Amino acid sequence: MAELPDRTIAFRTVRLLRGGRPLFDGLDVVLAEARIGLVGDNGSGKSSLLRLVNGLILPEAGEVMVHGRETRRHRKDLPGEVGFVFQNPDHQIIFPTVGEEIAFGFGNRGFAGRAAEEEAVAFLAAHGCAGWADRAVHELSGGERQRVAILSVLAARPSVLLLDEPFASLDLPSRLAFRRLVLGLPQQIIMASHDLELMNDFERILWLERGRIRADGPPDRVLPTYRAAAEARAEAVLGAPAAALVP
Repeated sequence: MAELPDRTIAFRTVRLLRGGRPLFDGLDVVLAEARIGLVGDNGSGKSSLLRLVNGLILPEAGEVMVHGRETRRHRKDLPGEVGFVFQNPDHQIIFPTVGEEIAFGFGNRGFAGRAAEEEAVAFLAAHGCAGWADRAVHELSGGERQRVAILSVLAARPSVLLLDEPFASLDLPSRLAFRRLVLGLPQQIIMASHDLELMNDFERILWLERGRIRADGPPDRVLPTYRAAAEARAEAVLGAPAAALVP
């Protein structure tokens, strides 16, 4: 079998059960682009696909290859390779202060003690959060905690960045700022989101439906098709054109 490129993530005949039933059943897809978006209704498999990439869950059959590493054999190595930003920052942040949370990422890169703290302070300032190092995480707003969660992952410099509805709790200016940040990062990024506009500049979009890939292609082809299908379902449920319900 040909050796995969360094930045390739491959699912090979992956089978994954959820609630005793197959969610993915023979999933075969190769992800080589730098910016990949995942769309689909709740329960379609977006979050499960992300968790397969970072080894939080393992397939019942088949294999997932991440930049040359098979997730089952190299599960312990994946945290240094794959960063994951959860939808709820409270599921991710583990330290009481912002500075400690960010410094942890630098510690994983080899910075020790005071050096990690100094790097964290400079990193926060560079991303518009000067003076945040001593702030208690529990005193932050939901949007501020999500900013810290995103920055803490970036501080560790993973080669793959997985984003699971990462901007849901951010206000519009913060979302736009982090969108620009994401587009400029060197990491390979896979992002699941219901905010379709955030992915207009991505290279590739996968539309998942009940564990299957319904559409796969550039944003200008996949996103309008998915939006039209969602609007049709909304009309069927509500009994009126979706546009007519907007005041």
